[in-house]
Amino acid sequence: MSVGLIALLDDVATLAKAAAASLDDVVAHAGRAGAKAAGVVIDDAAVTPRYVTGLAAARELPIIAKIAIGSLKNKLLFLLPAALVLSLLVPQAVTPLLMLGGLYLCYEGAEKVYELVMPHAAHAHENALETISIDPKTFEDEKVASAIRTDFILSAEIMAITLGSLSESGLAMQALVLALVGIMITAAVYGVVALIVKADDFGLWLAQRSSSAPGSTFLRMLGRGLVQGMPYLLKVLGLIGTAAMIWVGGGIIVHGAESFGFAWLSHLLHDAGERAAHAIPAVSGVISWLVQAAGSGLVGILLGVATIPVVSHVVAPAWRCCATRLRRMRTA
Repeated sequence: MSVGLIALLDDVATLAKAAAASLDDVVAHAGRAGAKAAGVVIDDAAVTPRYVTGLAAARELPIIAKIAIGSLKNKLLFLLPAALVLSLLVPQAVTPLLMLGGLYLCYEGAEKVYELVMPHAAHAHENALETISIDPKTFEDEKVASAIRTDFILSAEIMAITLGSLSESGLAMQALVLALVGIMITAAVYGVVALIVKADDFGLWLAQRSSSAPGSTFLRMLGRGLVQGMPYLLKVLGLIGTAAMIWVGGGIIVHGAESFGFAWLSHLLHDAGERAAHAIPAVSGVISWLVQAAGSGLVGILLGVATIPVVSHVVAPAWRCCATRLRRMRTA
């Protein structure tokens, strides 16, 4: 009996060691995949704060929480299963779907540029696409829905990059790593976003500290600096977010086009980056990246601008027609 128990305990210990090794592998894969997706993660963090600008301070954290929950659902309930199914059954469909997502990012970014350059025309365009916010709840729901739509595309890119780094791994390992990366990135991005949008409230608290507290003068100055500086930081992040959507979207399309025999554009941008790097060897890596990113951004803005009239005159009427038919079917 005792020998059998010892053997059982030995088997349990062996299984525990194997499980621990597997967990280490999952964490290691997740770390490497997260590093590869770092650029898209930064874009995601830069894009999100603009969705809470102009809203009541008391609603900022609840809205971020809603977007974070939607982001987690995007990754775990939709994108993770879809990524695994596509990688098993139709891996060739991943690239075209990512390119469609990239086109949507180009459109979203170009729409923001359109709003800056021609605000009246952009407002008319938005009214043709969305419901008019007649109350705060409707306005908030539209902000959340828009943020989750954009997050879906960025999350798809993150999951695709992660999956690409796991081509030699089994299905179970892929699923575990995708889930871990999805959870870690969502927590990191929306944790940072929450800190950014609430920094002014923290600054106000510091500015109102009692003068008798130790170091109160410095803390009040710091608080006033946060209160005065955060609106400018949010505006800068909004601009970075818009540029990021255009750059990432254009980059997705440029690299995706290589799979369909249109590698010349990617090679053109790469060669331009290399030439610029040779001209300034001291910062060659940075210069090469900037030139290629600018090229991808130019492709993105051109595609985004071209998409705006298509959405206005084709997609929006078709969407309204479908929505009207669905409402009639529900009321019938």
